[in-house]
Amino acid sequence: MTAYDEAVQRYFAAWNSTGAQERAEAVAAAFAADARYTDPLAEVRGHEGLVAVIGGAHEQFPGSRFTPTGTPDGHHDLVRFAWELVSSADGSAPVAGFDVVRLTGDGRISSVSGFLDRVPGA
Repeated sequence: MTAYDEAVQRYFAAWNSTGAQERAEAVAAAFAADARYTDPLAEVRGHEGLVAVIGGAHEQFPGSRFTPTGTPDGHHDLVRFAWELVSSADGSAPVAGFDVVRLTGDGRISSVSGFLDRVPGA
């Protein structure tokens, strides 16, 4: 497994975490303390902001999980990967996109640039 794969696994562990304590720990493991997250719907910095954005996604889509699609691709300190948000109720994936992340020297994520390819009602 490459450092890119490991970073992406930690990323999905954070986005799929449930409960405040688990989410805080998963975010700290995946992201640098001052990490920046930007997508069309959110722009936050730091662990608190990330925990809030992830919690908001779970409130909006309860029982859904973020799943990777395809294989992460990286070079230097950059990694890109695609994902879907899959409903546990019916297996539908109402949201899909891809992210580009920048890694720190210790393999944690310092920034995320997220793109939404499919969103409900769009």
